[in-house]
Amino acid sequence: MKFAFIIDPIQQLDPGHDTSVALMEAAQAGGHEVWITQAEGLGVEMGRAMARMQPVTLKPVTLGDNRWLAETDWYSLGEAVYQPLETMDMVMMRTDPPVTIPYLYTTYVLDYVDPSKTLVMNSPQGLRAANEKMYALQFAQAIPETIVSRDKGVIRQTVERWGRAVLKPLGGKAGEGILFLEQGDRNLNSMIEISTLQGREPVMIQTYLPAAKDGDKRIILLDGDPIGAVNRIPTGNEFRGNMAVGGRVAQVEITDRDLEICTQLAPTLRRDGLMFVGIDIIGGYLTEVNVTSPTGIREIDRLNDVRLGKQVMEWIQHKLAKGR
Repeated sequence: MKFAFIIDPIQQLDPGHDTSVALMEAAQAGGHEVWITQAEGLGVEMGRAMARMQPVTLKPVTLGDNRWLAETDWYSLGEAVYQPLETMDMVMMRTDPPVTIPYLYTTYVLDYVDPSKTLVMNSPQGLRAANEKMYALQFAQAIPETIVSRDKGVIRQTVERWGRAVLKPLGGKAGEGILFLEQGDRNLNSMIEISTLQGREPVMIQTYLPAAKDGDKRIILLDGDPIGAVNRIPTGNEFRGNMAVGGRVAQVEITDRDLEICTQLAPTLRRDGLMFVGIDIIGGYLTEVNVTSPTGIREIDRLNDVRLGKQVMEWIQHKLAKGR
């Protein structure tokens, strides 16, 4: 089979960390052709989605000294070919957020992939529907106390009522722009003004969960079912656990409460065509649903001696064999 991955520039990826590379390695190991492209290489001709794609050959990472080791020349590229995306059996959208206007245009191009010929993961309609912060709001029994607002007065009153809160930009990624807010902080008004662009953009405010100091659990879901998890623990004076800001990773169990949350999400994720998803849980509360480019596979594999990428590729192959 032929599998295409829409990724950021491959030379910018970290083969020892990026889930995209783990998935491509797994596809290659399964005997599939692996092709890559970038969002700017996509277009539509005669009603068909097109892409300038290159075949890629990967040298898989190896495990040494409790970390993934990659060769300097860990990939090689073939000649680029401008061809219909429907020549691929599967196309996986793995471009990192933020979800900008060009990102949205890319999902519109993917609408023109014939679903009877090619599986697109995640669904372009689902990607447009699922803002990674706002999407969680529909699962009211799973999330902590949360508001979304651009009104400084509303936000300030909420922080004063809760005592402590966390502010999240709706379009942020990897912990960028997340702020800890506390009643009585003389900088509170300024932080709200800066984050909302003087009231022009709404932000999410969640009650601060003390359990955050013990870690922010990332759970990978495949077709709504949890297949692995990793705990991201803040280090130093940092209150965020994101790996991108230096959080350390550790093994973690998937609890009964986690399974309960996954069960709540599963029907909605399947309805929206969100097949490969990462959810974040702190202290038994769902805080985010990551659908654009969820990460964590490399860390889960290393800590638990598993190969989630292989599991994902086998699921895709089975789904294609059954018919899309």
